[in-house]
Amino acid sequence: MDISAAAFDDAVPGQKSLAQWLASQPELASGLGEAVLSLIEPLDAFAAIKSLASGRYVYGSAGLEHLFGQGSLVGSLDNDLMRADEVIGMRRVEQAVMAQRSMVVSEHRLELAGRRREFTVTRAPLGTDHILAVWRERTEERHRETHLQRALQQIEQQQKTIEQIRRELQQGSGRDDTSGLYLRAQFDDQLLREIDLSTREHREFALVIIALDPVPAAAQAMGEEANQRLLEGMGRMLRANTRAMDAACRIGETRFAVLLSGVGLATAHARMEQLRRQCTAQIIVLNGVDMGLSISMGVSSFPHTASKQEELVSASEAAVQEAQRRGGNQVVLASIPFIN
Repeated sequence: MDISAAAFDDAVPGQKSLAQWLASQPELASGLGEAVLSLIEPLDAFAAIKSLASGRYVYGSAGLEHLFGQGSLVGSLDNDLMRADEVIGMRRVEQAVMAQRSMVVSEHRLELAGRRREFTVTRAPLGTDHILAVWRERTEERHRETHLQRALQQIEQQQKTIEQIRRELQQGSGRDDTSGLYLRAQFDDQLLREIDLSTREHREFALVIIALDPVPAAAQAMGEEANQRLLEGMGRMLRANTRAMDAACRIGETRFAVLLSGVGLATAHARMEQLRRQCTAQIIVLNGVDMGLSISMGVSSFPHTASKQEELVSASEAAVQEAQRRGGNQVVLASIPFIN
């Protein structure tokens, strides 16, 4: 197929030197045009060239010919291939391409062989008499997006139902309404009891402070309801990943604490790293949007990091702040002081 230097002039603005050089090499220009068109279908796209004077297709790649019916494209008008409303959409975009003398990308839905199919079409002018259109089918991709959206909606409804049942069961239990975890007062009491018990029995335990990382802009735009959904999700994750002998509490607006009874630093780190990965993979949905769940954690241990309540909490807080300073979504161990 012959694609002239003038066509490259219009299709690639600013490449005058290339067009002028190709004008002196007509054989090369023709070969280059064929090579460009032959590269389109391996990229899962189809190409067509239409004459603006006649409105008929003068070229169609094999994939596009198959799409409309073998041998039906070249020489045909859009009216021969599509419904009237679909033809109007095509013409409107083509007029915009020629008026702007630039590339235009548009979306089209066509009824082909009794099936609704969706395409992204990129058009560019070829000189003043022809227009190039590169088609990419999006039907299966859009179907997958639709199925994913339905699945997210089902998950969202299930999460709402679970949280409603939980709230009804725990009314009057002294737990936080949103997360379903114990509150700060219970945490302070439990920490003191754990220090006393571990001191008498000469055993270890770990204290983990957890902070929710900043949420993406899409979640921020949904306001307080998004924050509540994340807190609910965090509560579910902690309830599912702590033993009966452990204690998980909500100690602040976006702060949580976990006491791991009889657990040293190495084991605590491994368990919290597993929790971090599970949170990253957790689906938390609001209005069909998966907001994700990213957390930072600081881990200290008794008696190696500290042996007093305030010192343990401070050590874990310093570690979680360091995790957030590093970018979040990670577990940091509190430093162990060296005694001279």
